[in-house]
Amino acid sequence: MLTQERHSRILEIIKTKGSVKVSELCDALGASESTIRRDLSALTEVGKINKVRGGAMLLSQEFLNREESINKKVNTNYNEKSKIAEYAASLIQDDDYVFIDAGSTTFLLATMITNTKATYVTNGIAHAQELAAKGCKVIVLGGDLKSSTEAITGVVAAKNLQQYNFSKAFIGINGVTEKQGYTTTDIEEATIKAVAIERSFVSYVLTDSSKFGKVSAVSVASIDSSCIICDKCKNEEIKTRTVTKEVCAK
Repeated sequence: MLTQERHSRILEIIKTKGSVKVSELCDALGASESTIRRDLSALTEVGKINKVRGGAMLLSQEFLNREESINKKVNTNYNEKSKIAEYAASLIQDDDYVFIDAGSTTFLLATMITNTKATYVTNGIAHAQELAAKGCKVIVLGGDLKSSTEAITGVVAAKNLQQYNFSKAFIGINGVTEKQGYTTTDIEEATIKAVAIERSFVSYVLTDSSKFGKVSAVSVASIDSSCIICDKCKNEEIKTRTVTKEVCAK
């Protein structure tokens, strides 16, 4: 196969799948790993794709491989996150049994909650402190503490979470795309998020618009697993696949 033909096929595959591994391209094209890697470098240099470790993805996506601290994340897109959190807080009713995930937007949700009759379960240390200060009934998951995000994660936390059935869950996320769904940087945090979604009657992913088109290392769940509360969403495909509430749409 000529180089130009391989490039065309690589672009077709990536456009179809959203992202692809080097090994998948080797199998599909019958080419060596070194050849495929050179092809991906060449296509990246001319602005056709994004080459990432182990593969490539569409230019419309950005791969996130690190987690910012909770303090830094809270101050990023603060106005948008505040409006998202305010709307999410308005959904909580007296008889709700609520899971609140660790994260910056979910922390702002905790600060805006006024309903003290609902019961709250969380894996966020700061979230629990905020809710307890309001006089809410708060249950904190046991497990390992991740210092950067102040999230409780791990096998113990996931097993603990399996005991509960929630009426509502509010989930923080790092990236949202049609293909990979909801993604995050850490496998243990992803497990907590996935279990919470599974154990909830309805779950809401809280995300500002900067997260759309971004992909992190670990997939949490498919787009249709949760409703989305965001400031705005320009991706019509996502809107057709799940309920999407835009709190800042004009």
